[in-house]
Amino acid sequence: MKILTIGVPCYNSENYMEKCIDSLLAGGDDVEIIIVDDGSTDRTGEIADEYQARYPATVRVIHQKNGGHGAAVMTALASATGLYFKVVDSDDFVREIPYRKIMQTLADLIGGDERLDLLIANFVYHKAGEKRHRVMRYAHTMPVEQMFTWKDVGHFHKGQYILMHSVIYRTKLLRDCGMKLPEHTFYVDNLYVFEPIPFVKNMYYLDVNFYYYNIGREDQSVNESVMVGRVGQQIQVNRMMVDYFTENIGMISSEKRRYQYMFNYLEIMTAISSILLILAGTPDKLREKDELWSYIRKKNLPVWLKMRFGLLGNMAHLPGRGGRKLSVESYRLVNRFFHFN
Repeated sequence: MKILTIGVPCYNSENYMEKCIDSLLAGGDDVEIIIVDDGSTDRTGEIADEYQARYPATVRVIHQKNGGHGAAVMTALASATGLYFKVVDSDDFVREIPYRKIMQTLADLIGGDERLDLLIANFVYHKAGEKRHRVMRYAHTMPVEQMFTWKDVGHFHKGQYILMHSVIYRTKLLRDCGMKLPEHTFYVDNLYVFEPIPFVKNMYYLDVNFYYYNIGREDQSVNESVMVGRVGQQIQVNRMMVDYFTENIGMISSEKRRYQYMFNYLEIMTAISSILLILAGTPDKLREKDELWSYIRKKNLPVWLKMRFGLLGNMAHLPGRGGRKLSVESYRLVNRFFHFN
C-alpha cells in the first residue's frame, strides 16, 4: 500500500501539466499519482497516458466524461490506494525538499499511538514575473512539528484559512465523512476543506513551503471578472456551506475553536458572494444578495445575527449606490492584503 495518493484533476492542461507531474514524481515509490483526464479535448489525455507508460508503478490515468473539478477529485478519491490523500491542480507544482520532509513525516507517524487525520503545510501564491511571493503560513496559529488537536489551535486572522493547497487528509476520513462534491461547479475546493473538518481530531503542521499555487492567468476561476461571471456557482457552494454548518452545528460547536474557525470561514465566503453580486450590479443580482442573507436567517437566526452585524456583514450591506461602491473598494483593499480569493 502507498503512503500518499495525489489526485491531479486535468482539463485541457497540455500547456502546464508536465511541470506539475514532474514535481510530484520526486515523492518516490511511496506516492501514487492519479491523473484524472476530465473529458479534455486537447492532448491532456495523451500526455497522461505517456506518463503512465513511463512510470507504471507510480502513475495511473483515469479518463472520464467532463464533470468538472469536483467530479475529478471524487474520482481520484474513489480510486486511491494511499493511506493519505492530496489534491494538486494541474497548473500548480510542489517543491522537492519540503515534499520529502512531508513523506518522511507521514511514514514516521503511521502506526503511532495516535492516528493522524490531517497534515498541514504552507502554500505559496506564485505569480509569474514577481520576485517575492506571498506565503500562507500557520506557525503563529498551530504547534509546529507535533501532533495536536483543536484545543491547541490559536486564533486565525480573517485571511488565514486551511485551503485545499494546504491539506493532506487521511483517505478513509475523506471517504467516511460523506463529502460529495457537486459536478460542473467551480469553487468546490471550499467544500473540500469545510465538510471534513468536524471529523478531524489529530493534526500535524509542517512549516515548509510545499505547494506553489500559480495565480495571474486571466481565465483562472479566482480572477475577479471570472468570479463575477460565475457568481451563480459561488452562491451554490455558499448555500451548501450554510446548509452543512447549520445542520451540523451541534457536532461543530462541541469544540469551541473549531466552531469559531468554521464560522469565520463561512463568514468570509458569504462576504465574497455578496461583493461579487454587488459587482455584477444588476437588480436581479442585488436581489440575489438579499436572498442569500435571508436564506441564512431562515436556516439559523443566531448565526445570521452574528454574521450580519459583524464587520464583514456590515461592509456587505452599506446602503445605496455609494455604499455599494464603498463596500467593493473596502473589500478590494482588504483582499490585497489577505488574498481571500
